[in-house]
Amino acid sequence: MTRAGAGPEVEGGPAVNEYLCIAPNVRLGKGVKLAKFINLYGCDIGDETKVGAFVEIQKNAKVGRRCKISSHTFICEGVTIEDHVFIGHGVTFVNDLYPRATTPRGELQTGKDWKVEPVLVRTGASIGSGATILSNVVIGQNAIVGAGSVVTRDVPANAIVAGNPARLLRYITTEPRRIE
Repeated sequence: MTRAGAGPEVEGGPAVNEYLCIAPNVRLGKGVKLAKFINLYGCDIGDETKVGAFVEIQKNAKVGRRCKISSHTFICEGVTIEDHVFIGHGVTFVNDLYPRATTPRGELQTGKDWKVEPVLVRTGASIGSGATILSNVVIGQNAIVGAGSVVTRDVPANAIVAGNPARLLRYITTEPRRIE
């Protein structure tokens, strides 16, 4: 991995320009492709991953190798995305179980006033556009989360879930199926 200024490939232009906000503490793998209008700070992005326009990836978030992060997605602190993961357009991750603007004394909260709750997306998973992934959730290997779903609990490996809240529809099978 290299530091942000080391020359990621940016679609439609140079690596650092007025359309990108990449903090110096971002670590980018080889062959990372970045669209315009993104915010990256304090995160790690693995080799050959593609990040779409209007994506924000916060500090202490990790994205693996050969992932595709589609436009308008928000990946907050505490999210780990393993290799070969697809994230659709407008996916939102949440890292706080009890979000509040102020402390019990009425003061604005700071980083000391709350705990980052993790999210883990395992290798090969796919998350459909518009999904919301709540904190303390693991999305299993090769699982599929349907578009617009709200994931409130763990998703097993090879499961297909959808809805609000997301519910198990079926498991992915390797048996050949005939389309009629």
